Amino acid sequence: MKLFVGLGNPGAKYARNRHNIGFMAVDAIADAHGFGPWRSKFQGEVSEGRLGREKVLLLKPMTYMNRSGQSVGEAMRFYKLDSTDVTVFHDELDLAPGKVRAKSGGGHAGHNGLRSIHDHIGAAYDRVRLGIGHPGRKELVSAYVLGDFAKADSQWLEDVLRGVSDGAVHLAEGDTGKFMNAVALRTAPPRSSTTASKPAPKPAAQPTEPEADTRSAMQRLLDKFK
Repeated sequence: MKLFVGLGNPGAKYARNRHNIGFMAVDAIADAHGFGPWRSKFQGEVSEGRLGREKVLLLKPMTYMNRSGQSVGEAMRFYKLDSTDVTVFHDELDLAPGKVRAKSGGGHAGHNGLRSIHDHIGAAYDRVRLGIGHPGRKELVSAYVLGDFAKADSQWLEDVLRGVSDGAVHLAEGDTGKFMNAVALRTAPPRSSTTASKPAPKPAAQPTEPEADTRSAMQRLLDKFK
């Protein structure tokens, strides 16, 4: 069994925040793959289903971001999972908007949700880093991540969420390469190859009829000796 965790904050006021892209990702997976209804459990909301051969539990902690680890740890203990069975979907300031990266282990880089998960289950879990870009200055980060996505972000955001749901089966089966390929097909589709059409050959010159000679006999003779 795999545990896919989306990070975010509960409540309608946070629903479209950049910080809630993790919630959006697991919602997209649930919708695309016919998961069961969301229900309250483990201090969060859970939905169960299958991705390929794997049984998967989707979890959205309702503890607020900085206590996400409480919910994740409770679910892990209940199902007797190892931290390597956990994949966390979260916003990433250090990636440009629309960029996605899969990663195993590592630090929390100051992300409050990851910091809390580290405290409860350690660092040996997988992550899907969903780029939201950086506002440019450290003091602007809090307002930025708690701000809503702009209308101009709608297209790339939709592409990312579709790509994540397209590749979810590969992610559950541990093939991050195929997962990333599925994301790339949505976020950076290959350009269609257009072969320059060869110019149509020019039609062969048609033989022309000789013009009738209207010269007089004398003129033809004179012309011959010119």
